[in-house]
Parts: sequence; structure tokens; C-alpha cells
Amino acid sequence: MIQELKNNYAHLFENELLEEINNVSTIKEVTEGAALIKPGSYIKSMPLIIHGAIKILREDKEGDELLLYFLEKGDTCAMTLSCCIGHHKSEIKAIAEMDSKLVMIPVSKMEEWTKKYTSWRNFVFESYHKRLMEAIETIDSIAFLKMDKRLLKYLNDKAKVNKDNILHNTHQEIAYDLHTSRVVISRLLKKLEIEGKIQLHRNSITVLDL
Repeated sequence: MIQELKNNYAHLFENELLEEINNVSTIKEVTEGAALIKPGSYIKSMPLIIHGAIKILREDKEGDELLLYFLEKGDTCAMTLSCCIGHHKSEIKAIAEMDSKLVMIPVSKMEEWTKKYTSWRNFVFESYHKRLMEAIETIDSIAFLKMDKRLLKYLNDKAKVNKDNILHNTHQEIAYDLHTSRVVISRLLKKLEIEGKIQLHRNSITVLDL
């Protein structure tokens, strides 16, 4: 595990911290669609992503979901950090966007490393800032963008995260992430196709306007 940590985090953390992470952490591999965190659960470890991508969603009382942001290699989740440090129940859902490999760090080490390592403290603060900006961007898109613009942004973001402009998501899955109906998504996807921004296929969507 130490070599994978160095490959992905040596630019952020000194060797001493990387060795500590290697000694106390465990590897977790998840398949696409697997749930890592559910609302209401207590979080006992914090993930560092080695490869893959995780999507973070907010769920309402009826079970409807809204995509907040994606996490990629080198990222961690600010909301996970907050729950870990404050010992609060999770208010988000984390789902593997694709097959992913994570390093799971015990909660007990987080506060210790914040005091001990400047690099870890900077990483935590930068993660908070980055996730906050992404959450604000999500709020802005809901408040100020029409649904067709939100949909195109969503498709572009997914294509970039997956590093593939061909997406294999159903209209219903997209509707869940954007907190709307499948009928609305199907209509808007057809509109985007007519505008030449995507191509619709039987089991996939090709994003042209990247």
C-alpha cells in the first residue's frame, strides 16, 4: 500500500505521514454502485481515494436524492471529515461512481495528525474549501440555471470524472441525481440531441459538447 500512497499523495504529505497512514489504515475496494456511506450512520474512518470516483448525494425524507459533487483520486470528503471530527451521524450518501480503491483512515488519527503535521492540516482545510465551492456551485446551478443547462453540466461533469464521453446511465438514474422526473430528463435529452450537444443511443449517451 505504501507505494500506492506515495504515487498519489507524495506531493501532499511527507514520508513520515505516509508511513503512518500505511501503518494504521486498511484498503477498501468497492464496485460501481456500491454504497460506502448512508444517511444516519456513524463514520468510523475517512477515505483517501487511490483510484476511481465516488459521488456524494444528499437525500431528503422521501428518499429522493440530489448530487452534490464527485470525489476523484487524491480527494477526500469534507462532509465525512466533519462527521468524523464531530462524531455526528452522516447527512450524506456516498456511492461508487465506478470501481474504486480507497485507503480508510481511522477517525482516531485525524485530530492527532492535524496537530502533528502541517501538511495534513493544510490538506483538511483545502478539502473543506474545495468541497464547499463545489456545493455552492451545485446550489447556484439549481437557483440560476434552467434544467437543460443543469443537465448538460451534469453530463459534462460525469464524462470528465469517468474520462469517457460515452455514459451508460439510464434516464431514471440521471433523474435521481438531479432530483427531477424521468419524463423531464428524457425530454431534455432529446432537446440536447437536436441541438447537437449529445447523441442518444439505446443504452448510452455520447457527450459531444465537452
